[in-house]
Amino acid sequence: QVQLVESGGGLVQAGGSLRLSCAASGLSFSSYVMAWFRQAPGKEREFVSAISRNGGVTNYADSVKGRFFISRDNAKNTVYLEMNGLKPQDTAVYYCAADFGPAMRISTYVYDYWGQGSQVTVSS
Repeated sequence: QVQLVESGGGLVQAGGSLRLSCAASGLSFSSYVMAWFRQAPGKEREFVSAISRNGGVTNYADSVKGRFFISRDNAKNTVYLEMNGLKPQDTAVYYCAADFGPAMRISTYVYDYWGQGSQVTVSS
């Protein structure tokens, strides 16, 4: 049974930082592209960042570029999202996802597995 479990969310003031973690089990972790998505209240789930299987290539949404950084540790079956310079508009539930597909993709429809989400709230 595949499980993706996010942790590290919480309440932070604008300008602060948080680090999300996503621990994976039940899958061959290094065979999957890993990504982070987020969903704010009343909005569709949107792509945040993705990282290639060996961690050598990353991709970011324009809204987080230069502030957020994705990384992975294949020995620990874990992907991370370092979030700096947080803004109130970053408030959302953050989800990690795993894709067995051939390339880093930003569509929610192609990802095979999802975590349960971690709430991030940024106060102004």
